[in-house]
Amino acid sequence: MTTEIWQLSESELLADAAAVSHQIQLLEARRIALVAEIDTRVSREKLGFPGPAGWLTSTTLLSPSKATKIVALARGMSAFPDIADAVNTGVMTIDHAALILAFAETPPEHLPQKGRDAARAALIKAATGPDARTGRIRAAITRLEDSFGTKKPPAENTDRNELFASKTLNGRLVLKGDFDAITGEKLLTALSPLTEPHPAADGTQDQRSPAKRRADAFGHILDQYLASSDRPIEGGERPHLNLHIRLQDLTDLQTCGGEDDITDDETSRAAAESETDTVDLVDIITGNPVDTDAETEPDNENGSGSGSGDHGEGGAADRGAYRDLFGDGASVGWLPWMGPLSRNTSRQLACDCVLTAIVMDENGNPLNLARTARTVTAKQRRALTARDHGCAFPGCGKPAAWTEGHHIWHWGDGGPTDMNNLVLLCGFHHRLIHHSDWEVFIGTDNHPWFVPPATVDPYRQPRPSHARAGPHIA
Repeated sequence: MTTEIWQLSESELLADAAAVSHQIQLLEARRIALVAEIDTRVSREKLGFPGPAGWLTSTTLLSPSKATKIVALARGMSAFPDIADAVNTGVMTIDHAALILAFAETPPEHLPQKGRDAARAALIKAATGPDARTGRIRAAITRLEDSFGTKKPPAENTDRNELFASKTLNGRLVLKGDFDAITGEKLLTALSPLTEPHPAADGTQDQRSPAKRRADAFGHILDQYLASSDRPIEGGERPHLNLHIRLQDLTDLQTCGGEDDITDDETSRAAAESETDTVDLVDIITGNPVDTDAETEPDNENGSGSGSGDHGEGGAADRGAYRDLFGDGASVGWLPWMGPLSRNTSRQLACDCVLTAIVMDENGNPLNLARTARTVTAKQRRALTARDHGCAFPGCGKPAAWTEGHHIWHWGDGGPTDMNNLVLLCGFHHRLIHHSDWEVFIGTDNHPWFVPPATVDPYRQPRPSHARAGPHIA
């Protein structure tokens, strides 16, 4: 019988915590070994992904970066048994192993082979045991690179340049960069005139911190870039903001601007011209009138709606509650890269910016923008992005900018280019659908569903698209 933690003595607490930590390291080593075997033995069709990293992310709680790191370790350690031995015996963490492996795979250019082996052995020794410190290991690697690397000084070496952009759990974006001196000079020169304190009209000093002024300046530079015409093309058009909003919120947003505030959608402009009759707007966009009192008045004497079909059942209520909590792709505001926005920020964008509005019904399904052409138009891509958010294949979700429009019923067989015959897929999953037994269809919820081959699931149970994970019915 396992002793409860609160019953352990102080010595037992310390011993158990140390033992569990060691077991975790051994289990991590085991996972790396399993992934290495999966990488060499399991087919991509069976995985449903280009490699084990995507499969790990979709089937476990691992983040994409963590899964990618595990796969890199699995592949890299096969060439360096000494690093693998240290990890497998639990005397070195996988973080230190990744650091040493990166050095071993790309050693300094002028370091001879004998020196590489000796340096790797020294790094492994420094990373072994509880006294190992990441700072010491990095410092040793830096000295080796400076001594035996290229003749270009580290400050001028553009090969070291890195920029990380990580979306946080609370919907913000954290940037971390490492640039050579010239690139750094360009950035600081661009920021400098925009970071000066600006007193208020009454002479009050600028209360913003230097970091806040730099952040505001960086945002201003992005505004200027996106407003310029000299920009590259991505996904068939120049980069700009796309705000996805629900029909009911579109009617709420009308009062803060005119018809020019929301552009590029004829129905949206028609909505802005009719600020007083929201029921007619609902009729135009959804084809169904809305009883504005339906949610406040009971349908029977008991004070509860009788409903029909799924609407009167607990399952439908659960799905409705799930959508209310998680948004289900129909949040008040939603950006393809950064995700949901608050009501106030959505209103600000709708009032202050020229943007593209994708109008959604109450189930998060965009308007049908059918076309007779084979090529998916820019307007259709925006509608597909509003529905699928990115690659729709279960567990993938690559950004919409990296996807292609796939015809479920092939164009050559008479399939139309409209919303109920299109799905966004990344390059790999587009090829997978075309060249394997995976199937895709649009369910009664107007969203894509995927059917795995029998080799993956003998029962071939349909799986919801990536953006539709949750209690939905096909």
